[in-house]
Amino acid sequence: MSAGSNLRSADQFLCSICLDVFTDPVSTPCGHNFCKTCITHFWDDNVLFKCPICQKMFSTRPDLEVNTLFREMVSEFRREAQQKSSSSSSEQQAAEPGEVPCDICTGTRLKALKSCLVCLLSYCETHLETHLTMSGLKRHQLVEPVENLEDRICTKHDKPLELFCKTDQTCVCMLCPVLDHKNHEFVPLREEYEGKKADLEKTEAEIQQMIQKRRLKIQETKESLKISNDAADREKAEGVQVFTDLKESVERRLKEFMKEMEDKQKTAEKQAEDFIKDLEQEICELKKRSSEVQQLSRSEDQLHLLQRFSSLEDAPPTKNWTEVRVHPPSYEGTVVRAVDQLEKNLREKMKKLKKLFEAELRRIQQFEADVTLDPVTAHPGLILSDDGKQVSFGDVKKTNLPDNPERFSQCPCVLGKQSFSSGRFYFEVQVKGKTGWDVGVARESINRKGQITASPQNGSWTVCLRNGNEYLAANDPLVRLHPSSPPEKLGVFVDYEEGLVSFHDVDAAALIYSFTGCSFREKLHPYFCPCVNDGGKNSAPLIICPVNQTV
Repeated sequence: MSAGSNLRSADQFLCSICLDVFTDPVSTPCGHNFCKTCITHFWDDNVLFKCPICQKMFSTRPDLEVNTLFREMVSEFRREAQQKSSSSSSEQQAAEPGEVPCDICTGTRLKALKSCLVCLLSYCETHLETHLTMSGLKRHQLVEPVENLEDRICTKHDKPLELFCKTDQTCVCMLCPVLDHKNHEFVPLREEYEGKKADLEKTEAEIQQMIQKRRLKIQETKESLKISNDAADREKAEGVQVFTDLKESVERRLKEFMKEMEDKQKTAEKQAEDFIKDLEQEICELKKRSSEVQQLSRSEDQLHLLQRFSSLEDAPPTKNWTEVRVHPPSYEGTVVRAVDQLEKNLREKMKKLKKLFEAELRRIQQFEADVTLDPVTAHPGLILSDDGKQVSFGDVKKTNLPDNPERFSQCPCVLGKQSFSSGRFYFEVQVKGKTGWDVGVARESINRKGQITASPQNGSWTVCLRNGNEYLAANDPLVRLHPSSPPEKLGVFVDYEEGLVSFHDVDAAALIYSFTGCSFREKLHPYFCPCVNDGGKNSAPLIICPVNQTV
């Protein structure tokens, strides 16, 4: 018998009771075949004796006869199936650790291709064949290979879990709705599976979106860091140039100072050396005359003494050294004069730097924006001028204002009406006479309700004054600032595309602080906080000033 014909006739070798290949096949009087054990048990469990296939009734329990020809055909079928199983097993892969093995294989257990939820067994390719070809087994539910098939059977009713109870959120069998889950809502497992699978796909899409957003944030942070590093490198290069010039100036002044000191020392040394030389010369002459005088005084020749005495007496007079002194040069004040000259040079360089700052300030002042305060956003405790250019904190909180979403509810802040989503803009604010304030810009979505911690992460880029003398940049963490003098007028410049927010002391034409590498993705508004009155010490208003470009 060929393999093809064997596969096509395989159904005839299955017992209709156990749905497996016949074991000890016997025939009933009506001509149908069954396993001897299967038909015996079937009739043992029933009062009436009938054929399970044709339902023919027998008055007495029939005698079972062995169909010799059919038994030989079943035996031949078993041998061929075993031979085919042996040849197929050599081609199939053995189950690896972590893979589901075939439950039928003996010896080397092959990798299972499917699991049957009716038989609660897993089958390799060879042993799965009967489920694919025999009509009785085709009705069984096959799934991808899984372990612990008993977990897919209802523990109460010993039936496959085929429904999902939406009320109890659990898998149940077909009997559970009738016996244990009355009046509950049920759906087929596949329907719930599809729904949950769709939820998982949605969750996965959300996770991937979150991952993408974080990757973009990483890229944005890297770009921000690069911009920041580039700005730092430029500032360092400029600083190195400035301090190199200062160092060279100091070294030059030191060299001039040392030369001046050395010249004075050499002059004093030359004068002293000349004095000493003259004195030593006179000492030599005096010693010579002393020798002559001694020699003459010992002479016994009266005439010789008298003749020589007049020549010795007329010897050239020596110099009167009583009033002659070496006057050392005055060194006092040399260092002071050198430092004064150095300070003068430094002031000249500072003037040049200030001119550069003034030029930069004049450049950014060209981007002046006409900013006015937006009363819709103002905290109820703030007082705004009619022209929208001044804001201060009032003693009484207004209670008749609507608590609209745009209004700041706790922090005494107000935004400018104007918004900017590209380009550059600049405005100036008078902060004179105040002990506390916050000035800068904020994104449109900044939190208006509850307490606000000013920082770029929370949507604001500001500089602050606290306690009258503490200047801070509201970065994360806070940056303490040290302006050369308390600024009375603050200039705020924003370059949207460059990601720059810089603050300037207008009167001193000096840069106070810069936020660099910012990533703006929504509209920006000017931001003002006059802070509380502090018992009248901080009652002066913040005033938006017109730009005076004559700096």
